[in-house]
Amino acid sequence: MKYCILFGGSGYIGSKIVERFLEKEFFDKIIQVDIKSPTIPFKDVDYIKGDVRESLFSVVQLPSEIDKQNSWIFNLAAIHREPGHEQHEYFDTNIKGANNVVEFAEKSGIKNIFFTSSIAPYGRSMEQRTEKSMLYSETPYGISKGYAEKIHQLWQVKEDDKRLVICRPSVIYGPGDPGNVLRMIRGIKSGTFFFPGNPNIIKGYGYIYGLLDSIEFTCFEKADNFILYNYAENPVLPMKDLGKIVKKEFGIKHPIPTIPISILIIAAFFIQIIGKPLGKYSSIHPVRVKKAGFPTNIKPQYLIDNGFKFNFGFEKSLKHWRGVAPEDFQ
Repeated sequence: MKYCILFGGSGYIGSKIVERFLEKEFFDKIIQVDIKSPTIPFKDVDYIKGDVRESLFSVVQLPSEIDKQNSWIFNLAAIHREPGHEQHEYFDTNIKGANNVVEFAEKSGIKNIFFTSSIAPYGRSMEQRTEKSMLYSETPYGISKGYAEKIHQLWQVKEDDKRLVICRPSVIYGPGDPGNVLRMIRGIKSGTFFFPGNPNIIKGYGYIYGLLDSIEFTCFEKADNFILYNYAENPVLPMKDLGKIVKKEFGIKHPIPTIPISILIIAAFFIQIIGKPLGKYSSIHPVRVKKAGFPTNIKPQYLIDNGFKFNFGFEKSLKHWRGVAPEDFQ
């Protein structure tokens, strides 16, 4: 029997992966292991409460008849919100979790791992980043994810029949996700969104269904023992063009202003000071404002070179999104 075990699989991306795998019937059995309850419960999926910071082999019991050569482990577990955690928490979860997942793979004998890393290890840069670019991690999250990549790679090189796929996704958005892209769209609609600093910067983005297509492509259509790939739509567009597409799609006429990043940082600083004694914590934080003003110009060079079909540019993804989940935009 072909099994798929997803560690940290109860979140947005994990739930969408499970939905796709059930639809395509890639596996005989799917198990989600997480410390949180599933975002979307599926009746044909087993749910196990487990913490990747602890040993996992005793938590997940697999049958002897499992097809070890064609079963997969998906390591999606991570602490990623910045700011929001103490520095040590990123390392405790992302590095210790990687060690425990590969230990589980060793003990269970499963030969295939898919690991969701991040574009954070690239660090800040005005230059376009491909999979061959140097890593300049500068945050606990970015450093811990880069280190976790190496842990998985050390597992893969020990045996010739092991397969490892590492994905560095940009900002993922889509139906049911209340993240940055939906906040931008709602802000543009309400007239409360503005470009932070330079409207010509490029912020990498990836539609969830395009990401799922890339997972199918790298895991089930390619046969390379090791694949490292970025996921972002191709081509990615500057912020001002994203704004134009949103305005066109929703029939918005008012302009989108630009505010210098220095003013936004000062405003965010005072919002935090005023809110803290009142017990009101705003998501408008100086660190996040700085991040919003830096480009994340990510190019999915591996996918381009290997003939992957990008089905969702930003405009097409909005139309698809509105078609499957119009309630997100109410």
